[in-house]
Amino acid sequence: MSLRDNGRLSRREMLKALSLCAAGSATLGPLLTGCRDGLNTPETLERLGGVRHARLDGKPRFLIVVGAAGGASIVDSLLAVRASEAGANASRLNTFPDEQVRGVDGSPFRAVKVSNQMLGTIPQWVNTDQLPFVRKHKDSMLVATSVGTSVNHAIAQKRSITGNAAWRGRTLQECVALQHGAGFPIPNVNMGMGGYSERGTDGSLPSYCYGEVVSNASFWPLGLDGGKGIKDAPPRDVVEMARRTRNTLDSQSVFGRTFENAAALQRWNEQRIVGQPALEAKDLINRLNVLPDQPPKMPLTEYGLSSSPDGDRLRTLFPDYLTDPVQGQAALAFLLLKYRVSVTVTIGPSFNVAVGNDEQAPIANPPLAFDFSHTDHRAGQAFMWARVMDVVDKLIDLLKAEPFDGTTGESMWDRTLIYVATEFGRTRSRPNDTMAFSTGHDLNNGFLMLSPMLKGNTVLGGIDKGTTLTYGFDPRTGAPRPGKVETNEPDIFSGILSALGVDTSGSGLPDASAFVRT
Repeated sequence: MSLRDNGRLSRREMLKALSLCAAGSATLGPLLTGCRDGLNTPETLERLGGVRHARLDGKPRFLIVVGAAGGASIVDSLLAVRASEAGANASRLNTFPDEQVRGVDGSPFRAVKVSNQMLGTIPQWVNTDQLPFVRKHKDSMLVATSVGTSVNHAIAQKRSITGNAAWRGRTLQECVALQHGAGFPIPNVNMGMGGYSERGTDGSLPSYCYGEVVSNASFWPLGLDGGKGIKDAPPRDVVEMARRTRNTLDSQSVFGRTFENAAALQRWNEQRIVGQPALEAKDLINRLNVLPDQPPKMPLTEYGLSSSPDGDRLRTLFPDYLTDPVQGQAALAFLLLKYRVSVTVTIGPSFNVAVGNDEQAPIANPPLAFDFSHTDHRAGQAFMWARVMDVVDKLIDLLKAEPFDGTTGESMWDRTLIYVATEFGRTRSRPNDTMAFSTGHDLNNGFLMLSPMLKGNTVLGGIDKGTTLTYGFDPRTGAPRPGKVETNEPDIFSGILSALGVDTSGSGLPDASAFVRT
């Protein structure tokens, strides 16, 4: 087993090594199994080549992308404008009564609380008060104002994760997987919708960088083992003997001999012969399983399965994980990072209606998510911002309580960045003084990021309170640039990668030092 010229093990070499570990290799086990005592030391990661060029300490960093589908308006949350600040234009712009916009001591952020009566088109009570979230997390929060290049949902979603093809069309998730994920079983897991779930356009990346698409987070872990979960299944050694026989016959068949050099068949055989046993050896079918053992409805033990050791607390935090896809995604996202399966996960609401289990709150997700603003802007934005902030808050608490390793005293949160990837903004006009109005799509907006690695309690850019439109900033120094309204998608892209320690040399990306905590 040798390092290639670029210092990385090939994916095939990596998976072969993982299989040797699963078979009991004492030499390779501590190095490549992915267990927390071996894989995640700086020395091990350096040998794997996964973070050879990473800045700072050479340890892996983690990215969670939250796709804010439909257009999360930054002026309905962290950059809200009071009516008294907009002067004569207030009644015709998306401004709020002064009492609904609260400042946060020592912070540039605002917090909105829309009265519950204003959620009439979403027929339920929702706690829309953003102040507790902002107070709690402001020191790790950064808002970067933005001007996009598309108001088409799918296109804008993809550009929010590629910086409008800022670096050979790679997505943020692919960049993080390339930098930090070489030693992880499934580095990039994507549970997002539409453009958030698409791969980039750089075909030169190793295949493991591309996202593994997951459509149902709560049931997906049950497919991570080919033998477990089958009632009265034959013993593992019999299954392995059958697999070896299958592999031999396949390779000797006419099809196998004819296409043995085809890249697709080689990749398939690599995943089936090498990768699958490596995944099975990690017992991910149980470790990642949030489902409880509930005979006779869900008799896991009857099928040789068990719930994750973290199952109880995750079901408490995300009680609607079976009916609300975002809750199920958040639970799986945490487990994927905790058990070092992935370095980047993508979650987020879809455009589909989701129901809740609470009779007082029967709707978990309105139709079109943030794009419900076409019907009722204030209700849609208030509901969806509350939804996003709730799941982000719970993920941060989980990651703060999870040690990164046993030596540094760091938590998983210390090495994680959450990126709320808005598609675009919303139009700012409204009929005079009305509180119930609809909005269209607008290029002008801002992005929310949270991480201890970011320059926290910071707004990059600003807002013209007379128009409620945001303006830009210098990505290197962070200096505001009033009047700057040209697109800055590459700046956002570069800033996130900089905070995550991704080597961007040769990429042509702008210096985005203003994003990074020093």
